[in-house]
Order: sequence, then structure tokens, then C-alpha cells
Amino acid sequence: MTKAPEYFKGAMSLFATGVTVVTTSGSEGSGYGVTVSAFASVSLEPQLALICLDNKLSGLEHFEPGCLFAVNILRDDQEDISNYFATAGTDRTQACEFYRNADSGTPLLKDCLACIECKLTESYPGGDHTILLGEVVEVHFESSGQEPQPLVYFRGRYWELGAGG
Repeated sequence: MTKAPEYFKGAMSLFATGVTVVTTSGSEGSGYGVTVSAFASVSLEPQLALICLDNKLSGLEHFEPGCLFAVNILRDDQEDISNYFATAGTDRTQACEFYRNADSGTPLLKDCLACIECKLTESYPGGDHTILLGEVVEVHFESSGQEPQPLVYFRGRYWELGAGG
């Protein structure tokens, strides 16, 4: 048994997760997005969600207290969008072709499974990450006759549900 970082990272890669892109208007009002797999619902009353962002993220300053952000849950055919917002060195403020604006002005990604708009209420230190807690202000999703499939990340790559990768 060991506690070495590479073992922890390897063990965590065995936890399949959905893929999201978190978007905000940012401090300058331009859209900003980042791929995030550390996302969870926290509470139904009040409705709260959390995300975790790397402290080295170049756009961390866009997430100021009280700001609005959206958690955009990606479909299985949106791997290119996930990669775009996950690539180091990408100017994440120059992706307007991916966005539509909510009534609140928060940039939402087009054609996602769901978009959950939140108001940042608290942030907490979490080692090399910052834990952001948001109160849900609006939820967007369409229910259609066709069962949507999420983008899933497992063992360092994208997988399709039921297909084994």
C-alpha cells in the first residue's frame, strides 16, 4: 500500500466521470471556459453545486465572489469541445462560436446535455485546487424523444457508455 501521487492519480483514473465545461463572463465580460471533471451536486435545498479548479489555471481570476458561472454537461459527440477548453495555452476567451448567452448574460455552450447556471457563493482552499460552491439560479436542458448520451472520461480517455471505449 502506498500514498505516492502517481498511485493516487492511477486509482482516481478508475472512477468514470462525466465531462463538463464551466463557463463564465469573467472579469472583462468576455466568455471564458475550462474543462472540468470535478463537479458534483451538493444540496437540493438550497440547490448547490461544486466545482474544483486548479490553482495554476490561468483564468482563475474570472471566478470572483458573486459571479455567475455555468456548468455545461457535454454530450458524447462533444469531445472536440472538451479538448479545446482543456488544452494548455488555449485562449479560452476566444471561443464565441461555441456560446449562446443565457438571459443572465452567462455564456452557455450550445447543444449540451444540460447547462446549470450558478452564483458563486463560497470558495475554499483544497490543496492544489480551489473548491467553488455555487447556488443554482437556472437549469437548462431539453428532453427529447432520443436518449442523450454523456461524454465519459475513464482511465485517461473518452469512452462511450455500453461500448467499452
